Amino acid sequence: MSILLISLGFICCIVGIIGSFLPVLPGLPISWIGILLLYAVPEVEVSSSMLWITFAITFVIFILDYIIPVFGVKKYGGSKYGMYGAGIGLVVGIFTPIPLSVLVFPFLGAYIAELYYSKKGSQQALRAAFGSFIGFLTSTFIEFMGALAFLIIFSYKLIQYREFLF
Repeated sequence: MSILLISLGFICCIVGIIGSFLPVLPGLPISWIGILLLYAVPEVEVSSSMLWITFAITFVIFILDYIIPVFGVKKYGGSKYGMYGAGIGLVVGIFTPIPLSVLVFPFLGAYIAELYYSKKGSQQALRAAFGSFIGFLTSTFIEFMGALAFLIIFSYKLIQYREFLF
């Protein structure tokens, strides 16, 4: 049973890294499930405090993953309408089965909202939409680093377990 849990946990960590780049998969939560599965292995020493700390990190990064693109709009001179447009575009992108829709729809949402509601020129609206794109890249990078850190933690605990066996 331990080998099965370890194998599933490792697969979750790898899928979590892949999911940090694919908006369809919640990368970091899947990686955390890998650590949770390792916690369930009685022979591997994973403390409950580490489990809760990694859960808190997962929760914070998961929330930031949806907030950072909206703040990117504001940073690049977008108005509240551009922020709302990016947020609505992100939600639409999540439920749209088009590849890269989570990247394209926040960009389009910010651009259209800036053009229509704030009456800014096309250049300023494009700048705000670019902020949405930069925010998305930033949140993806943060999620990737978190998933990679969870894989390193998983591997480290597994190496300690292996040394314990021999």
